[in-house]
Amino acid sequence: MDDEGFEDYDRELELALYREYRDVVSQFAYVIETERRFYLANEVNVVRRDTEHDFYFEISMTDVWVWDIYRADRFVKSVRVLTFKDVNVEELTRRDFHLPEELSLDT
Repeated sequence: MDDEGFEDYDRELELALYREYRDVVSQFAYVIETERRFYLANEVNVVRRDTEHDFYFEISMTDVWVWDIYRADRFVKSVRVLTFKDVNVEELTRRDFHLPEELSLDT
């Protein structure tokens, strides 16, 4: 495969990954960013661990989707990450589900 063909293939994988993310993001409560990966999870716990001369973070997540273009199965039951770098955790806003009036059982 030439360089252009490989770049096109890589772009298609990225686009498919973004579309998957867009389709699944509403199923999760948190977005977690580390220096190496991006995660969606429904439960997350970040603990600072102190050592003699430094500290690190231990991140435990359950019900997880992993942003990784080369991963065959991005849905994972649980993930544990240890990192010396920054961790960003954001809680997603829950959008209320509204059933269209014509489909409502209360009419």
